[in-house]
Amino acid sequence: MKLYYVTLNTVDEARQIGRSLLEQQLAVCVNWFPITCAYRWEGEITEEPEVVLMIKTQSGLQTEIEQAIRDRISYTNFIAEISPSHVNEGFLGWLNREVPYEVTNKEAQ
Repeated sequence: MKLYYVTLNTVDEARQIGRSLLEQQLAVCVNWFPITCAYRWEGEITEEPEVVLMIKTQSGLQTEIEQAIRDRISYTNFIAEISPSHVNEGFLGWLNREVPYEVTNKEAQ
């Protein structure tokens, strides 16, 4: 199982990307929430609103997930793949039913 932590500009972007991933069976569940981002840019510290999209999925879908994001935004954002050390069995069963493992191993076939 993998989690993706993705920063976006708007709730609408998160909603569109999240729904697209669910429709394509690239994710079992997505969450989005507003945050405040502070960063250095050209010598200045800036603060602005941002949205985090959390994607819960199988291993091996990084390319497809990043492409689905690029299809909807043109700016440089943050996409991190996170490997949980433990996930409850009930959730993993749901994940395996909704995002079949075979989908994640296209390259091996």
